[in-house]
Amino acid sequence: MELAKPLETVFNFLKLSISRYTKVYLVRGQLEDIFNFLKLTNSVATAGQPTKKQLLLIKNAGYKVVVNLSPKTALNALPDEKEAVESLGMKYIHLPVDFNNPTMKDFDKFYRNMQENSQKPVFVHCAGNLRVSSFMYLYRRIHDGFSDEQAQIELQKIWTPNKTWEQFINQVIEREL
Repeated sequence: MELAKPLETVFNFLKLSISRYTKVYLVRGQLEDIFNFLKLTNSVATAGQPTKKQLLLIKNAGYKVVVNLSPKTALNALPDEKEAVESLGMKYIHLPVDFNNPTMKDFDKFYRNMQENSQKPVFVHCAGNLRVSSFMYLYRRIHDGFSDEQAQIELQKIWTPNKTWEQFINQVIEREL
């Protein structure tokens, strides 16, 4: 037992050294620990709000862009998320979507940003992955050519949209397909 504290100190020193000289950050946990995490492709994953420590997991997993659909007023929002993400060398895109009133303009901005970053690994989140899973359902239908059945499989892993979101999804589908 006397060896535990010195080993922990050495381990922490090595973690700091590795981070400082290689820009690889060591943190415990897995992406799957992030609330409602769902990997859609090798380059796109979605989730609820990550913690600051989980942002390191996102970076270490190779994601280059973090898209946040939560308003800054969300209960679990990180007040300094932009700075935290950018300090890790990732691009941060904040596209706040009112959960009770998603708009076509919101989706159009999201779609455009996904297109602009399609060659990079993108991590998309909101407070609970409800906004995101709905937007990704639409993106998969419109951009990726998924059938309703294919896209529903991913959406249903997270939630069944309420009336507001169901109407919004139908409105976008009617416009686009």
